Amino acid sequence: MNAHEYALQANGSFALPDACFKVKALMDDEDSAISDFADVIGVDPSMTSRLLQIANSAIYRFPGEISTISKAITIIGTQAIYNMMLVDVAASAFKHFENQAIDLKRFWRMSIYCGLVSKNLAIKAGIKDIERLFVAGLLQNFGELIVAKITPELAQQCEKYNDENLPWSLQESALGYTYTDISAELLKIWQIPEKIIIPIRHFNQAQSNQINNDVKVLNLASRLALLDSHEENFEYDEIIDESLCQSLKLTKEDIEQVIEISADDAIAILTVMNPKLFSK
Repeated sequence: MNAHEYALQANGSFALPDACFKVKALMDDEDSAISDFADVIGVDPSMTSRLLQIANSAIYRFPGEISTISKAITIIGTQAIYNMMLVDVAASAFKHFENQAIDLKRFWRMSIYCGLVSKNLAIKAGIKDIERLFVAGLLQNFGELIVAKITPELAQQCEKYNDENLPWSLQESALGYTYTDISAELLKIWQIPEKIIIPIRHFNQAQSNQINNDVKVLNLASRLALLDSHEENFEYDEIIDESLCQSLKLTKEDIEQVIEISADDAIAILTVMNPKLFSK
């Protein structure tokens, strides 16, 4: 199968909820009001509860409690609300596709950590709309879950990476493309904003195809996530491209601060999104 065929199979068994499409339509409508967004989200008690959980989590670090959807929209804006809905969708999808073919705890940790690092690197680099980079980091490796569900033997083969065979190289060898290509195809089917899809589709070619700063940030974040989960197998200087750091005006001290902040926040978010795995 090619990347698009994997994405089609995944979409056939787990589609993006209608509420996401309705919120996106409201975002495109200049006449929409905050109450319109609240009405769409409020009809789903589960989504309302999860959305407020995420809004009050370490992702956004608001000083006061957010207790209503309307307040959340007023404070963080409709784009952030939409992005958080995608986070909630990701949490549900992760559970839907989970199986024993891969190390799920490692997968969750790397996905959340990559999202946090993307967000925090963006802050350091002065990039605006940091929520989209959190979502891009979170969803960039979603293709791994899809492959693990549909062709578990290939997922297990791709999981045997090391310092001589990086994850992306193994995926290319086994599939002819990477997990991120599948992720990008699925998000395109789901009509996710192109600003989120572009860095996912291109970040593994950041050195040769530097489209924008989002691509560079996600490249660095994915490598730092690999280091976080496998620090005994990989060396910072071997997988981090210093030229990307320089182009983003990020110092080694900036990177170290991002690593520390992201590690502290990761467990708090993981326990919200998947308490079964991370509350122990």
